[in-house]
Amino acid sequence: MDNVFKIIFLVCLIIAEIIRFPHRQRNKREMRQKKLAESRLDPLDVTLDFLAFGGMEVIPLIYIFTPWLDFANYTLPTVLGWLGAAIFVAALWLLWRSHADLGLNWSPTLQITREHQLITEGVYHYIRHPIYAAMWLWGVAQVLLLQNWIAGPATLLLYGIVYFRRTPREEQMMLDHFGDEYRAYMQRTGRVIPRLGK
Repeated sequence: MDNVFKIIFLVCLIIAEIIRFPHRQRNKREMRQKKLAESRLDPLDVTLDFLAFGGMEVIPLIYIFTPWLDFANYTLPTVLGWLGAAIFVAALWLLWRSHADLGLNWSPTLQITREHQLITEGVYHYIRHPIYAAMWLWGVAQVLLLQNWIAGPATLLLYGIVYFRRTPREEQMMLDHFGDEYRAYMQRTGRVIPRLGK
C-alpha cells in the first residue's frame, strides 16, 4: 500500500499546482503592471517560503522517487493512509474554494494591490485564512500518506514556521489597510478553525 499512498500524494500535489497556477500567473502580471499598493515582504519571508516549498514538495518528491530516505520509514495501519487521502482531498477542495472566493485579491506574499478588497463571503465567512487551513490539512495528510519520519512531517514542521511568522504580520497589514472593517471581521471569525457559536 505504501506505493499506492505515494501515488495518491503525487496526484494530489499535481492537482494543488493546477489549482494555484492561474493565480500565480495573474499575480506575476499584476506585479509587472505595478498594481502593488503595499508590500511587507522581507528576505526572511522569501527564505521561509523556500523552506515551506521544500517541506511540501521537494522532500516528498525525493522520498517518492528515490530510496534515499527509506531508512526513516514507519508503518501505520492502512486505514490511516486512506484517511490521509480523504484529508488531502478536503485540503484541495478548501484550497480551490479559497482561491475562487478570493478572486483577484490573492497574493502569495505579504502584499496588497491598489484594487484589493476585503473578502468575507464563501469560506471566508467562517475563517480568515482558509488557504492556511488547507496547508495544515495538507500537512496532516502528508504524515499519513508518506510514512517516513523525514518526508511525513516535513510540511507540518517547515510550513508551520511560515504560518506562525506570517499570520500575525499579515493580519496587522490587513488591520492597517482596512481598519475597523477588518477588526470586526476578526471578532466574528477564527483564523483557521471556525468560531463556535458564530
